[in-house]
Amino acid sequence: MNIRRSVAALSLCALGAAAAPAAVADGGPAGRAEGLYGAKDPKFDGVWRQSLALLAQDAVGVTPAKSAIDWLAGQSCEDGGFAAYRADTSKRCDPEKGEFTDATAAAVQALAAVGGRSGTVEKGIGWLKRHQNEDGGWGMNPGGPSDANSTAAAVGAFAATGQDPAKVTSAPGKGGKTPYDALLGLQLDCSAKAAERGAFAYTAAKGKPVANELATASAALAARGKGFVFETVGKDGGAEPKPLRCEKGKDGADTPKDAAEAALAHLSRVMSDTDAHLKSAMPGAKDQPDFGGTADAVVALAAGEHSAAAGKPLQWLQSKDSGAAAWAKGDPGALAKLILAAHAAGADPRDFGGADLVRQLTATGPKPEAAAPGAESDGNGKGEEKKDDDDGVGGVWWTVGVCTVAGMGIGFLLSGRKRRQL
Repeated sequence: MNIRRSVAALSLCALGAAAAPAAVADGGPAGRAEGLYGAKDPKFDGVWRQSLALLAQDAVGVTPAKSAIDWLAGQSCEDGGFAAYRADTSKRCDPEKGEFTDATAAAVQALAAVGGRSGTVEKGIGWLKRHQNEDGGWGMNPGGPSDANSTAAAVGAFAATGQDPAKVTSAPGKGGKTPYDALLGLQLDCSAKAAERGAFAYTAAKGKPVANELATASAALAARGKGFVFETVGKDGGAEPKPLRCEKGKDGADTPKDAAEAALAHLSRVMSDTDAHLKSAMPGAKDQPDFGGTADAVVALAAGEHSAAAGKPLQWLQSKDSGAAAWAKGDPGALAKLILAAHAAGADPRDFGGADLVRQLTATGPKPEAAAPGAESDGNGKGEEKKDDDDGVGGVWWTVGVCTVAGMGIGFLLSGRKRRQL
């Protein structure tokens, strides 16, 4: 049995007596609320990292623990929305400021994937429909200006529940706007600098749109009608994505698919200048790799059926010199991102540059109900982890992006998804 000594040394440093139960009955890391992945303070990213962890396990054939699913479903607010984290689920949510599009959309995708929570999923979808903006998109908070990341997450939620995002309109039956209308309105067209054409801005709410690689990766995935997990299409022709066509009388992309192609071409061009990875776009950040953003780019390229282009940043992430393994070690959200990138691109997350990411993710949470076929078992149908030098906690917490909510003084950690270029 894996003892996970290094994980047990951690505690939920910022949680008080009102936090979720500290007692652990599922054999997970000490100090972690029952069912929750990771031992670090979930205040800003609890729902987000839990959702990604469930999606990653489900994608590779691991059946998550019931306690993990219960924890996520239990975070749902009465109206169907999700906050970043609710320490006390008996308290009502603030529908104006305390609920988030990204958290809701991620939770819907995860619960739809693992099954058995149709009521919670339906309420989450209903929340998203009620809070769609007139331009067809979604903001981080209800009523906030539409942004590429939140809109993309919502598109993924509809796709995960079998609904066509193109039919989700801001005024059903009255010619309202779709999510794709909002997204295409954020793409930099032929009037932009040549190096930025095809990129997406995070939002158009403040002045002239500015190219943002994280928004570009999210929008490219959504423009193909995909969520965080999708069926891989196998080998494609290996063609590179097509850049935005700027001909006489043509300003930008005509269709969501064309917009996705142009966005992917932009990402490939940017990464070709930086050893096949994205760099941090956080204001004031050091010149350093953005591992989460690079993983997002791999997923988007794979969704666009550009295996050759996706393979380059994936190989960089797998390389021992990149630092991706140290960044993700012990962090369920980061591990999940790398697993989803490997899954999308057809690689093996159990041999990711020599590391078994699936085993590492499992070590951060409750014991799965069942392991994937071929995985080791304890004889009771439950996956058992080997003791391994890759287990335990180390590296950097998933603190790569904090969005400040006006008037509340709290941040919403979104695994690098909410980075704005100023």
